[in-house]
Order: sequence, then C-alpha cells, then structure tokens
Amino acid sequence: MEDDPMILLNPHSLCSIPLQNRVVMAPMTRSRATGNIPNGLMAEYYGQRSSAGLIITEGASPSPNGLGYARIPGIFSPEQRDGWHLVTDAVHAGGGRIFMQLMHSGRVGSRLNLPLGGELLAPSAVAMNGNIWTDSHQEQPCDLPRTMNSADIATTIDEYASAAVNATAAGFDGVEIHGANGYLITQFLDPGSNLREDEFGGDAIRRNRFALDVVQAVINAIGSERTGIRLSPYGVFNDMSGAYEGIANQYTKLAGDLGQLGLAYLHMVDHSAMGAPKPDPATVQAMCTAFRSAGGRAVILSGGYNLDRAEADLNSGAADLIAFGRPFISNPDLVVRLRGALPLAEPDQTTFYTPGPEGYTNYPAFSDCTA
Repeated sequence: MEDDPMILLNPHSLCSIPLQNRVVMAPMTRSRATGNIPNGLMAEYYGQRSSAGLIITEGASPSPNGLGYARIPGIFSPEQRDGWHLVTDAVHAGGGRIFMQLMHSGRVGSRLNLPLGGELLAPSAVAMNGNIWTDSHQEQPCDLPRTMNSADIATTIDEYASAAVNATAAGFDGVEIHGANGYLITQFLDPGSNLREDEFGGDAIRRNRFALDVVQAVINAIGSERTGIRLSPYGVFNDMSGAYEGIANQYTKLAGDLGQLGLAYLHMVDHSAMGAPKPDPATVQAMCTAFRSAGGRAVILSGGYNLDRAEADLNSGAADLIAFGRPFISNPDLVVRLRGALPLAEPDQTTFYTPGPEGYTNYPAFSDCTA
C-alpha cells in the first residue's frame, strides 16, 4: 500500500507499538461510568473511534481517593479491570491501539462523589475555588482536602503502579500519567497548591519529585516503552497558578528528567483554543527538546488542531503525533473525514457529561449522514 500524501494519516511506530496513523484521540472526561465501573456503552463509544492510531482514554483513577468527579471510572478493582477489557477488545477489533490515562483528581472534587472510605487528599490543605457537580446534591463547593503525609504519598505512588499493572491486565497497550490540568500531580508541581517544605515541596526541584516518583514506579511496573505523560505548563484550569515565576525552568528540567527515564511520549496540552492562556511557545519547544535529547521518545501535541496545522507540525518535526479532542466527540469517523476533507459535525456541549448514549454513541458516521 502506498503512503498517504498526508503525514498525519501514515502509519507510525510508537516504540514497538504499530499505529495505523499519527492521529491520537485525546483523553476526555465523559462521565458514563456508573458506579465508577466501565461498561458496554463505553466500549461502544471507544470502538466507534478505533480508526485513530492511538486512543487515550478519559482519566481513570488509580485509587478510591481520586474519584473526585461523578461517574468517572477507576482501575483499582477486579470489576473495573473487567469492564475496561470490554473497551480494549472493541478498540483492538477496529485496528486501533489504546492507552489508559491514569488520573488522580486530588483536591478536585467533593466528598459526595467519593466511595465509602475515600477522602480528598492533596499536597497541602488548600481548597480549589469553585463548585463541582454531584449527582446527589447537584453543584457543590469543592471540599477542603487533607494534607498528604509521607505514608499517604508512598501509598499513592504504589497505587499508580498497581493501576498500571491492572491496565495492562485489561488489555491496554500502555498508560498515560495525567500530570496536567490541575489534578494531583499538577497540584504537587504548582506552588499555589503545594505549600510543603519537605522533600516534595519548597522549591521547583522538590515540587517535581512526586511526578518523577510516580513515573518511575509505573516504569518499574510495566516498562518505559508503555508509559507516557501529559503536562500543561501555564495552565489555569482547576485553579492552577498559570505563569508563575520560574515555571519555564521548572518544566524544562522536569521534561529532561522524564526523558532520561525513556518514556514512550510526552503529551503537551494547549487549551488556548477554548479560551485558556496559551503556553509559552519557547517553553514548549525547550521542553520537547530537553525530553528528546535526554532519551525520551515521541512528542504528542494537542489543542485546537486542524489538518493543515497538524501537517505543518509533523513536517517540521515539532511533533510525532497529533491529538484531537472535541472533534472526536461528534465525529466517530474523524480519520475518514480528515482523509476526505469532509465536513465535521459539531458536538452538543450539553451532553458532554450526562449519563446515557445521547451525545455519546449516537453521533453518526459521515456515510450514515449521506445514505
């Protein structure tokens, strides 16, 4: 078969994992995991989108303590592992590859969303400003988290490693550690949410330690070639500090240290297309260079991409893979539409996080729209 003239649609090898194209389906919370257990509806949703080269799932919590949102999935119980197997089977049957995103929500959440015995934990007892949805009491203020002690930190790191093992047992090709968007790892990175003065806080090097310890534990469990990470420097989502003093040096150092661990990829987030502050391009470039130079493998870029911009960044070598988020919600056949320059359907934002199939699995493929 001849190569497609578009780099985006050509096969690519992610370490030893063959991808049918360079299109990545970005992780997106969809809140369809009733009881925090993946299900057949979720398998249908991901299976519909298996023409992507790589799918990264919505965040799955490695611990009951990380289930801060309503109806998000976990990966710490046998029932969750079995539910996720439905998803990986569906994606693999369609020719796709799939990584699980490991997301511990930390202080982002309400106790009303946690299972029995769960508690909100964070690097410091600093509550997130704003409200969060709960199915039992609708919008509620975010609760004050408890400061993690040394034992909590050690346990949480072990939970990430166990979750990675559970993910591979469920048929995943690898895992992405969520170090972006204001969740637990970002809370350790950010001086606004990390007020510690021990080995996990006080300066940039120590604030980076939790992220690096989690990554090392996951690598020890499943290997570096099956481990990626997502980062969002300059992000303000979930009450993060944004462009604080020293952030460029901190994140560039972090990227280089992650590269030394030989990670499969570094996934960089840019949510400026949705109104968020734009990451400093010089910092992003420095991070990607530091990551690759130190031994890291691929770079995934995401955020408001269209075909022309994706081709430009692949041609220049800025990225190895390009992630698309919201277009995949309403276009399960996004790869087909990109290949044929077909119009894209717009998603219904009112159904992004509602239970059930509406706005989830009922978006038709382009061929069904024209039949």
